[in-house]
Amino acid sequence: MDELLLIEAVERYLKGEMSPKERTFFEEIRKNNPSVDQMVVEHTFLLHELDKHAGIKAYKHSLNEVESKLTDEGLISRSQLKGKARVVFLWKKYKRSITVAASIAGIISIATAGLIVAYTKKVTDSNKEDLVAIIDTKIKDGIRSRQPSKTLPVPPTPDYRATGFLIDGKGFIVTNAHVVNRMKTIYVQNNKGEYFTAVSIYTDPNTDLAILKINDTAFRSVSNLPYSIKKANSNLGEQIFTLGYPRNEIVYGQGYVSAKSGNEGDSTAYQLSVSVNPGNSGGPVLNRNGEIIGIITSKNRTADGVVFAAKSKNIYKLLEALKKGGDTVTIKLPTNAGLKGLDREQQVEKMEEFVFMVVGN
Repeated sequence: MDELLLIEAVERYLKGEMSPKERTFFEEIRKNNPSVDQMVVEHTFLLHELDKHAGIKAYKHSLNEVESKLTDEGLISRSQLKGKARVVFLWKKYKRSITVAASIAGIISIATAGLIVAYTKKVTDSNKEDLVAIIDTKIKDGIRSRQPSKTLPVPPTPDYRATGFLIDGKGFIVTNAHVVNRMKTIYVQNNKGEYFTAVSIYTDPNTDLAILKINDTAFRSVSNLPYSIKKANSNLGEQIFTLGYPRNEIVYGQGYVSAKSGNEGDSTAYQLSVSVNPGNSGGPVLNRNGEIIGIITSKNRTADGVVFAAKSKNIYKLLEALKKGGDTVTIKLPTNAGLKGLDREQQVEKMEEFVFMVVGN
């Protein structure tokens, strides 16, 4: 949700300006999203402090007015302080108000800075387009028609389609975080048209990567994945190819690394020159040696052929984060060089088996 819109929604919620339906929906978001809940708590505190300060200020103003009126009527006298004594008196009188005002000014400055950063990032990210395909009725029918009769049924109304690929033959697949965040129910399909249920076991929004696990008893483990996951950075100009599902069949694309960083200098990603379309999100990027160097994430909507891919070394970081989080899942990344030395057609033919369509709703 846009930061400014979220703040506006929080204020409407706290002021009781939401309809019952909006309030129920917002409370559901608050319950499921700790960051939104924390924002509500902090905003409540801020509004409380502002109201408190306004009350104190109004009370002091009333006292000053009463004092001035009584003095003018001659009922009380007020000695005039001069020099340092007057400065000390004024400081003691108004230091709490000054402190509160300074604190509020500090809070407002921090909040404003945060909003400026969020807005700037939003403007920057507005040029990026996530490559998840939204499935229409015609495409849904096409997906169902591909499904073999002996496999599990296809979800009746899959809403999204993207790509993923195996990183462990036991059924562990890498795709994008923005892919799985759209899906409550996840299915993956291999190049034979077989569908399997899957679940997300880890997501990293910073690198936009996620790990899925096929949890379907119909799935059979695959041995000897013919590629490896590159841990070092790739070179500028390195030739690459990618496989993905912008259509209901796997699609090949080729290009090169055009920058060693992603959007706005993102060091966790590459910029590629390659043709991609919605549905390519999560697709593998391979070099001529058959090493996976990246994972397609998005493209620049205002410049043709400018594509961004998370660097493959981020996959290693995902596994480290899993271990640190106490997860007992064991994932063994492939280290084979079965694609090296083959011509491109042979590389693609061997690779197709391990690239999956990811669909869900």
